[in-house]
Amino acid sequence: MKRLSGWDAILLYSETPNVHMHTLKVAVIELDADRRGYFDVEAFRRVIHGRLHKLDPFRYQLVDIPGKFHHPMWRQNSEVDLTYHIRPWSLPAPGGRRELDEAIGEIASTPLDRSRPLWEMYFIEGLANNRIAVVGKIHHALADGVASANLMARGMDLTSGLQTDEDSYRTDPPPTGTQLVRSAFRDHLRQLGRIPATIGYTARGLQRVRRSNRRLSQLTRPFTPPQSFMNHMITADRRFATATLALADIKATSKQLGVTINDLVLAISAGAMRKLSLHYDGHADQPLLASVPMSYDFSPDRISGNKFSGVLVALPVDVDDPLQRVQRAREAATLGKEGYELLGPELVSKWAAYLPPRMAESMFEKLDALDGQNKVLNLNISNVPGPRERGKVGGALVTEIYSVGPLTAGSGINITVWSYVDQLNISVLTDTATVDDPHEITTAMVDEFIEIRRAAGISTSLTPVATAMAPA
Repeated sequence: MKRLSGWDAILLYSETPNVHMHTLKVAVIELDADRRGYFDVEAFRRVIHGRLHKLDPFRYQLVDIPGKFHHPMWRQNSEVDLTYHIRPWSLPAPGGRRELDEAIGEIASTPLDRSRPLWEMYFIEGLANNRIAVVGKIHHALADGVASANLMARGMDLTSGLQTDEDSYRTDPPPTGTQLVRSAFRDHLRQLGRIPATIGYTARGLQRVRRSNRRLSQLTRPFTPPQSFMNHMITADRRFATATLALADIKATSKQLGVTINDLVLAISAGAMRKLSLHYDGHADQPLLASVPMSYDFSPDRISGNKFSGVLVALPVDVDDPLQRVQRAREAATLGKEGYELLGPELVSKWAAYLPPRMAESMFEKLDALDGQNKVLNLNISNVPGPRERGKVGGALVTEIYSVGPLTAGSGINITVWSYVDQLNISVLTDTATVDDPHEITTAMVDEFIEIRRAAGISTSLTPVATAMAPA
C-alpha cells in the first residue's frame, strides 16, 4: 500500500461527471504478413499478461479511507482481469486517420471505473495498410507524461536488454478499514512534521523572487485569461484529432529561428488559436493563457506519480506577424520557466498534500459548474519528448505514437505534442461544444507551421513522413 501524493490526489478529486481525468496513449502498429493471422486481441492480452510483473501501475487499485480522513491509497498488487481491461474495437472502412481519431474520441468519452485498476486498453483493428492501434487510457492520478512514457517503454520493446515475460505476478489482500485509518492517522502526524520544511521551501522561493528583477505577480499570473470560445462548461463527450509533422523540419525551423522546439510548438499553437479565435469569436485582440506542464523528475525508472507543475504562458494570439509570434512565444515561455525555477518546481505539490479531500472535491464540483470565462486559464498545451528508437509490441513494429492529456474544468481544448523517432505527432482533445471538428485545430497548426517557414524564408514543402498515416 502507498498513499497518493497531494498532487496525485488533486488529479483524482478534480474528476467530475463531465471532466474525465484520464490521459490517452496511442500506438499504431504495423503487422507483417507472418503476423497478420495470429496477432489478435488474445495474443495482445498474453503479451501484457507476461509483463504485468513490471507494469506496476496496472496493478494499482484505488482504496478510499473511511470518512475520507486522508488522501486515498493504492493497493499496489491487486488482481487484474485482462478480459475487462483490454478490449477489442473495429474501425469502419477505409480505416484511415479520421476513422481512428473518431474511435479514440468515443473511447475518451467515458470515465474509468474506480472499483478496478484505473486503466483500459483498446485493441483496434481495421486500420489501413495492415496496421492496428493500441489505445491506452490511464488515469492522470497514476502517471504524468514522463512516467507514462517510461511505462510505455516497459510495455514495448524499448528498454535496454531483453524483455522478460512471466506467467504470474504478485497479489496482496485488500486492507481492512482499521488498517486504513491507522495508516492515515500516522501519515497525518508525519505531514505535520513536514510543515516546517514546506514553509522553508516556500520562503526560499519567495527570497529568490525578491532578489530577482521580477514581481511575484508577473511570475505567478501574467494576466487574467480573456473570454474565449473555448471556455465554457464542457460536455462529457470528447472529440479527438491528430496530425504528423517531420521532426527534422521542426528542428531545422527552430534552429534557424534561434528558438527551442517547445517555443516553436507554442508559436504554432498560438497561430492556430488566432485563426480559430477570429473564426469563432470574431476577434483575437488579447493573448490567451496556456497552462504548460513542466516536469521536475525525468528519472527513466519512474513509472507512476506526478512530478510536474503547470506553468502559465501568455500565448500571443493577438500578434499578426508569424515571426513576431514566435519571438513573443519564446519570451513568454522564458518568463514562465523563470517563475518555475525561482518559486520552486515542487511548491504546488508540497502544499497540495495538506488539501482536505472533501473540501477539494467540493471546490472542483463548483468550478466545473461554472459557465463562461475561465478565471485560471484558457487551454492546456503539452510538449513531451517521446522515444528516440522504434518500439515493438509482441514483435510487431510501432510506427506512430500519440498522446493527449485531459480537458480541465471550463476549458474545451487540450493540445499535446509527442515526438517519436522522426515524427512530431500532434494530438488535440476537445468536447462537443467547442469546435465543429477537432481537425480544424490540427489543420490550423500545420498551416501555421507552413506560414512560419514561409515568413522565415524556408521552403514551405514539408518532408513526407512515410511511416505515418495519411492526413485526415
